[in-house]
Amino acid sequence: MLSSIHPLGERARHNRWALTVAAFTMGAAISGSLAGLALGAVGSLVQLPDRSGLMVTAGAALAAGVLDMARIRAPGPSRQVNETWIGAFRGWVYGAGFGLELGLGSVTYVVTWGVYASYLAALATASPTLGALVGAGFGVGRSLSLWLAGRVDRPSRLTGFNRRLASAGPLVRKTSAVALSVLGVGLIAGGAL
Repeated sequence: MLSSIHPLGERARHNRWALTVAAFTMGAAISGSLAGLALGAVGSLVQLPDRSGLMVTAGAALAAGVLDMARIRAPGPSRQVNETWIGAFRGWVYGAGFGLELGLGSVTYVVTWGVYASYLAALATASPTLGALVGAGFGVGRSLSLWLAGRVDRPSRLTGFNRRLASAGPLVRKTSAVALSVLGVGLIAGGAL
């Protein structure tokens, strides 16, 4: 569904692509930061020993990477955002709505265990403020693919963009899984030192 948010499609719907994507990014950052704030607040209630938060984050990242590499599907709903919003609302409204949903991470289809690793990272900060920062970073990260579509202003570019996006999928999944694993190992090594 998000693949239909590009300059060509937004222009056809009489919307401004940049406004739609900015609303999406803002919505994702807001909902991600609120989720992170709540998790950080819960984490602050639990008194963890020194470096425990770092080790929880490291273990979560490593486990997420390994589970993604093993192609074990992350649990979560199998629903997408509501595609009828695109025809029913202005771009900034569905942009913000989709962003709010996707910034939470697990209210739509969950494609990576990294979603749950980010939850544990926010929890492990033991700080509402730091948890909100982790969540906001997660939310903004969810919007990056929409910004990549910025040059899709004619059908030939849309075809090429969709082809490149589809062909990059397996590499992105593998790179993400390896990055999570390396991050986990790096954090574990850093915590041990």
